[in-house]
Amino acid sequence: MTISPAVVIGTGLVGASVGCALTAAGHRVHLEDRSLSHARVAAGVGAGTLDPAVGTEVALVVVAVPPNALAPVIIDGLHRFPYATVTDVGSVKAGVLNALWDSDADVARYVGSHPMAGSQFSGPVTARADLFTDRTWVIAPHRKSAQAATDTVRELVRACRAQEVIMDVDVHDAAVARVSHLPHLMSVLMAGRLTEVPAEQLQLAGQGLRDVTRIAGSDPGLWQQILGANSGALLPELRAIQDQLGELIKAIEDDRAGRPEPARRNGQDGTGAGASELRPHLERGVAGTRRIPGKHGAAPVQYRRLVVEIPDTPGALSRLFAGVGQAGVNVEDIAIQHDPDRQLGYLSLAVDPDQADALSTAMTAAGWVVGEPDPSPDLPD
Repeated sequence: MTISPAVVIGTGLVGASVGCALTAAGHRVHLEDRSLSHARVAAGVGAGTLDPAVGTEVALVVVAVPPNALAPVIIDGLHRFPYATVTDVGSVKAGVLNALWDSDADVARYVGSHPMAGSQFSGPVTARADLFTDRTWVIAPHRKSAQAATDTVRELVRACRAQEVIMDVDVHDAAVARVSHLPHLMSVLMAGRLTEVPAEQLQLAGQGLRDVTRIAGSDPGLWQQILGANSGALLPELRAIQDQLGELIKAIEDDRAGRPEPARRNGQDGTGAGASELRPHLERGVAGTRRIPGKHGAAPVQYRRLVVEIPDTPGALSRLFAGVGQAGVNVEDIAIQHDPDRQLGYLSLAVDPDQADALSTAMTAAGWVVGEPDPSPDLPD
């Protein structure tokens, strides 16, 4: 199954990264964008060429434009490239497909898709060929999709080194409402509250706050389009959260009312009924985190975290990573936190529990200060 030459229409982060991945895999990629400067930057980072493609020779078209423009650009692509499979990387599928049903385009050559990868950054300057490596990429064929078109999109996913998942269009939209769009709005609400927090109080912020609010920094214009396109699937999720928030508020109110006054003043646990009503909410959160799939879609693993002090000196971080490599321990995730009062940083390393002690011993022997996260909620994460 050939996917070359390919045309990528839209050279933002995702589109340019698709171009970089295909180019790195040896495919010829032609870039199109209504912003010539974006296309030039994408070409400069290795996403492809600005030379126009010969319409009848193109095997694959990848549409990576904002949600409101997806349907017309897909229809145009089906017309301009009469032998090509056309896919898109939009995060909502049903609305686009409905628009295609009402067009005169050859919808058999269209198969929607959605790579579950990106960042809070935008634009081609942040594109990279490994953006999709080991990430889930949904392929959403419809009832009239030709098998050859679906196979072509599967080849695209393999070329980008992603993990394919075949999913019905409506099921996809419901899923992303729950695991992508709703979390984004929760992050937005939390970050929005920070605009009312005094600056001196923000000095207490730890890594937990940064984790919760990170994705709120994404492009508001793009997310307004995404949320509007998937409002039908998103609104029931928001209403469910609204109900749960009401229950959580009541549980905290009952907890407070159920504790004796001295215990409330001293911050001690009481024995009122409210205490038992609050705990299930907290336990449900723990249970939810344990359902998130691990690497390559495997069952989730509870990694152990080690925290290493990093002096604020040139080359310290590279020396630390070199030491981890020499220890022969695979690091599953990292997070860096800076201490605003000391010339130090803290690198949190998530590792397999069976390897944690060996890594701690090796790093301590090499002169690093190694510890584990303090579970106290009153201290920075």
